[in-house]
Amino acid sequence: MDRSMNIRFLPNDVEVDAQPGELLLHVAQRAGISIPTGCLMGSCHACEVDLEDGVSLCSCITAVPDSSHHLTIYLFNDPTW
Repeated sequence: MDRSMNIRFLPNDVEVDAQPGELLLHVAQRAGISIPTGCLMGSCHACEVDLEDGVSLCSCITAVPDSSHHLTIYLFNDPTW
């Protein structure tokens, strides 16, 4: 059974399929999306993205969930990174 999930990155409007458990940062990189990083441990929040429900999370430590078939991620640019 294919458990892949469609991930959509906005505002770039890029979609890619991902497997549950893949780090969101790796999925973005595979899709050609650049997300700034710092510590790669979730402490610095350089890789923070927003989900469609307004929840913010660090893409370097957050995996694709196994709970739905589609996920929209909003990227924003922090000029300090």
